[in-house]
Amino acid sequence: MQAFDLYAVLPELVLLVVACLLLVASVYVPERQPASPGVEQDIFHTPRGVGFVYFFTIILLVYLIFAFMARIGDVSIVAMNGLFQSDPISNLLKACSCAAVLVSLVYSKQYLTDRALFRPDFIVLVLLALLGQFVLISGANLLTLYLGLELMALPTYALVAMRHSNEKSVEAGIKYFILGALASGFLLYGMSMLYGVTGSLDLIEIFRTVADPRVNHLVMAFGLVFIVSGLAFKLGVVPFHMWVPDVYQGAPTAVTLMIAAAPKLAAFALLFRLLVNTLLPLMGDWQPMLVILAVLSLVVGNVTAIAQTNIKRMLAYSAIAQMGFVLLGMLSVFDDHAFSASMFYVITYVLTTLGSFGLIMMLSRKGHDCETIDDLKGLNKRHPWFAFIGLVMMFSLAGIPPTVGFAAKLGVLEALVDGEHTFLAVIAVIASLIGAFYYLRVVKVMYFDEPKEEHAGEISGSGFARGLLSLNAILVLALGILPASLMAICLDTMRRTLLGA
Repeated sequence: MQAFDLYAVLPELVLLVVACLLLVASVYVPERQPASPGVEQDIFHTPRGVGFVYFFTIILLVYLIFAFMARIGDVSIVAMNGLFQSDPISNLLKACSCAAVLVSLVYSKQYLTDRALFRPDFIVLVLLALLGQFVLISGANLLTLYLGLELMALPTYALVAMRHSNEKSVEAGIKYFILGALASGFLLYGMSMLYGVTGSLDLIEIFRTVADPRVNHLVMAFGLVFIVSGLAFKLGVVPFHMWVPDVYQGAPTAVTLMIAAAPKLAAFALLFRLLVNTLLPLMGDWQPMLVILAVLSLVVGNVTAIAQTNIKRMLAYSAIAQMGFVLLGMLSVFDDHAFSASMFYVITYVLTTLGSFGLIMMLSRKGHDCETIDDLKGLNKRHPWFAFIGLVMMFSLAGIPPTVGFAAKLGVLEALVDGEHTFLAVIAVIASLIGAFYYLRVVKVMYFDEPKEEHAGEISGSGFARGLLSLNAILVLALGILPASLMAICLDTMRRTLLGA
């Protein structure tokens, strides 16, 4: 191992070592419990070491955010004998993933505690899934990409089914595991066909071989179909979306947030690595596939969301439609503005998703989950500020100015028009108008309906979590009014990555 190899993977090694040490250390660190004479503590409800693990996890994530942000200006390097790459786009996405996981843990703490799920194994599984995202984002080899994908997926399956006393949670975990294994099989089979044609697992070598006109194009096309199918499942786009609403609804809301936020950044990286970095010469084959997937996702996601009464299912179909926009940004090949617009869209969508599910968790209390749209009735009458936060998040998801969702959608639409895909831009606008209905319905319920019960709209969570949620909403507004700085960062990192600077 050379010095630059160690430098490239140092944050990943730190995360792996600390995660394993925290799991072991949690067994030996007792929790400080309030004195309760004559009352025996239930070890399941008061696990040893969870506060210790939580505290050091927050410190670890803060360190990783600064470590990756400091590397954004670094040149691209390929390390570990061509298995791992560190470039501007990977460092930016990793920093955003760490921030998303950190915010998710802060939002989730009270929710998990009330349901006896705030345990060291939960936090360690989240960290291991984050490690899988890191490996996936920096994969420079088909084998590395697949290992990162599985390392991200396996802890997530366990997290979904962690509430083992709940039938919906167990059912969601089984569905997610079976369909995830099927999608991984598709992706692995497609990769094996690429290897059979090119004789290499290295992404750069595959790119060079695919560009050779003597390569068997028919086999490559078959392999591409399987790869795009696997990618479509990981993004949760139509017609590979069946798992999304069931898993979003069945999993505990804290786990739903872990699935809905940071993994979307890794899925975008996988899409970029395989289709742009590796299979760009086959763009005539994969572009039509993305067009079909994007249009179906926009239409089916937005139309089906209208009929939902469960807010988590509604946000699941919303996520399907939002990923359709991400795919549209990948259609303008050789246009770094289009790719950066797609990346900007993913990052801002994750930011809005954090706020949306954070609010849902804070409206949940012990013995009651905020899961239906009716649970939001009359929120403005009890907590005007949190109703305003909900309004900002819904407006951003709908793409209404001055929120960042509008700037993100506008960037993708401009890329489509510049790339002579005006018809697709028109479809995207119409689909967004349809989607605005169910987002505005949530706003109407919060502001104009009466609470359905006496305790409706009660806010849980610590003062720090509430403050972070408020900052989240302010950031969604600020980036909507002044999006140029984040857009410039996305464009610069994308441009330097494509140029191999």
